[in-house]
Amino acid sequence: MRAAARSAASARQEGKGEGCCNQICRRRPRREGGGAPRTPEEEEVRGHIGGGRASEEETPHDTSTKPTNPSPPYAPVTIPAAAAAIAMPAEPKPPRAAALPARPLLLALPFLSLLLLLYVYSSSSSPSFSPPLPLTPSPPSPHIRMRASRFRSYDDYLRHQLNKTLDPRLRRVWATRDWRRKVDAFARAFARLRDSSSSSDPLLTNASRALCVGARLGQEVAALRQVGVADSIGIDLVPAPPLVAKGDFHAHPFPDDTFDFEFSNVFDHALYPDRFVAEIERTLRPGGVAVLHVAVHRRGDKYSANDLLDVQGLVGLFRRSEVVRISKVDAFGLDTEVVLRKKRSS
Repeated sequence: MRAAARSAASARQEGKGEGCCNQICRRRPRREGGGAPRTPEEEEVRGHIGGGRASEEETPHDTSTKPTNPSPPYAPVTIPAAAAAIAMPAEPKPPRAAALPARPLLLALPFLSLLLLLYVYSSSSSPSFSPPLPLTPSPPSPHIRMRASRFRSYDDYLRHQLNKTLDPRLRRVWATRDWRRKVDAFARAFARLRDSSSSSDPLLTNASRALCVGARLGQEVAALRQVGVADSIGIDLVPAPPLVAKGDFHAHPFPDDTFDFEFSNVFDHALYPDRFVAEIERTLRPGGVAVLHVAVHRRGDKYSANDLLDVQGLVGLFRRSEVVRISKVDAFGLDTEVVLRKKRSS
């Protein structure tokens, strides 16, 4: 009896174990091509790598209407999920750009500005000009002291002048702090010329066509337009559109008899004073007026090419003009205003 009971209990245990094993086997899908069943961890890794393919395969399909997917040409990866996380590191972050040192960059800004201005100067579309070189040196005059010995050639002289014209610090001052002050001062001077002249023979009118010689950024041109002389333009080695065109005051880029009025305050920068004056007279119409502000008995700055020792040194260079008046002015370091009119008949 006891032996029979033990045999029956043993049979029941074996049956129970077999059923449990069958449930597990049914729950675990087997590997493709046979082999031991996959663990849940292996299924998770396989689903991650295959983009959810394992779960799709486990979902029952109607094999009668849909073709079965072929087996993958590679063996599935069978690594645990923890090992997969270790084996797949995060994407590396892109390297940060190296920061440029601030101080060297600031020190290089003036040099870069100079290169930019040189490019603008060389590529300008303003009227071209080619001064006849070499120019004949001005005849010696007891009233003008020349500094030509410092220049080896005309190109050397032009480079020296451009050092001032293209100086970023000076251009910034001319365009900001000095702009309104100089425009207003020039406007008062031009208004006096317009208002003091007789109606029958005016020095300057709103209908005049005007040229400013050596105008830099164009404060003089802006002043003329401010008082009503709309047809005004300036010339300088470096153009400053729309007020200033590219031009050399030793060779104006304009035909003869073009302007009714010409103004300049850069006579001391002329390497050839006689050529400077001849170009003013050439481009003035008969009866046109030239106004020059100069410093007499004063030494100019390091960019001056001559020193005017007596106003007669300037007046004597105007062969085709007559003096209207010479007066004292206070004009940014210049102390004398010379007004001349071109003769109506040569």
